[in-house]
Amino acid sequence: MSENKVILGSEEWCTFPELGIPTIKARVDSGAKTSALHAVNIAPFIKDDTNWVKFDINPIQNNNKTVIHCEAPLVDKRIVKSSSGFREQRYVIQTMLEIGDSKWPIEMTLTNRDSMGFRMLLGREAMSGRVLVDPEKKYLIGEPNPETLKDLYKNAEKASTGLRIGVLASNPELYSNKRIMEAGEMRGHEMHFLNIKECYMKLDAQTPEIHYRGGIILNQFDAIIPRIRPSITFYGCALTRQFEALKVYSLNSANAITQSRDKLFSLQLLLNSGIGIPTTGFANSPLDTNDLIKMVGGSPLIVKLLEGTQGKGVVLAETKKAAESVINAFKSVNANILVQEFIKEANGKDLRLFVIDGKVVATIQREAMPGEFRANIHLGGTASIIKATPEEKKIAIKAAKAMDLKVAGVDIIRSSKGPLLLEVNSSPGLEGIEGATNKDIAGEMIKAIEKNFKIR
Repeated sequence: MSENKVILGSEEWCTFPELGIPTIKARVDSGAKTSALHAVNIAPFIKDDTNWVKFDINPIQNNNKTVIHCEAPLVDKRIVKSSSGFREQRYVIQTMLEIGDSKWPIEMTLTNRDSMGFRMLLGREAMSGRVLVDPEKKYLIGEPNPETLKDLYKNAEKASTGLRIGVLASNPELYSNKRIMEAGEMRGHEMHFLNIKECYMKLDAQTPEIHYRGGIILNQFDAIIPRIRPSITFYGCALTRQFEALKVYSLNSANAITQSRDKLFSLQLLLNSGIGIPTTGFANSPLDTNDLIKMVGGSPLIVKLLEGTQGKGVVLAETKKAAESVINAFKSVNANILVQEFIKEANGKDLRLFVIDGKVVATIQREAMPGEFRANIHLGGTASIIKATPEEKKIAIKAAKAMDLKVAGVDIIRSSKGPLLLEVNSSPGLEGIEGATNKDIAGEMIKAIEKNFKIR
């Protein structure tokens, strides 16, 4: 009967006493099947011979300094397709929900909701038989004021103040940049977004400086995290070098970024370190086309622009005639290209191993859309969790070291000859790998900076 049901608006505040969460704002969404709770640093463990999971939560939206450490019985692990289209494996917990004077147990998945507007989503499975929703109303059960919130969370852990860190990038709304900013703030650091195009520098032996829009002098930074688009590599690395000259620690050095962006040079560095790659050819004259094609085993083959990124400027030539046409077309506009053998058995899949400070922190498998051979997420590819082999991890760590990168996205393809390295990315995106693995990769990047400053 409806008179026995709780009437909720489209947004409500609720409590999770078993998790130690006194109140949290939820989006009430009958269109969503399952409920979801924001969580980072998710880790399963055994307690009293049963499976549990522990995680951290910032329960107040836009406040990453208040941290609640939670643990709950682990009910299940499920593959969920997020609203952005990524498939991710989520841990499922069961805990008691309190809304107003009512309480009942619900199941929730744990996922990073930093890019969402609410720390919690209340889905229809948790509401079935107990709730009616009036979508035109909000906070029918009540809403805490700022002072009440402050009092409720007075005993919550506060992240201590720490370093002054700049994110040197172009787009503050990009998922990766937002996550890095939020991860730094959550760990108690003073984070600043520095738009590359709005920075300029003073070259001087006595007083070198970096200025920002309005003439602000950028000084007293402890560290920077360069996230430089390929199109502005030259200027972005010039700024990074200037910060380095001012004794500011850079998570990836300008020199490492520069050489990683030179596809030919980076492949030569990797080969010199004994890392296997698909057979690759490079030439400067269209007269060499036939031998170039033969060199990499004939068609089908891959033609890559040296300046390409995110799968752009990469063409599959399925026949010798098509390969000749593509190569000669690129050569006619004086474009530098690589010709590379096509690994057919990979079947449109590759691995992205995320290396931070000499350790593989996460691995995903990227799979191309039907009819597409490029597995890049930006081109519609999907990401899923996969376990890298010890050999693949060794290659990824070795590749990052060869390129002198503290943070690297290492792309590996599985072939009949074993794992082969495709590319090393100095500014790897976080959305696909965080969405698929539920791991706080941005937080691991901040920890790498803390390690340099011996902060525990």
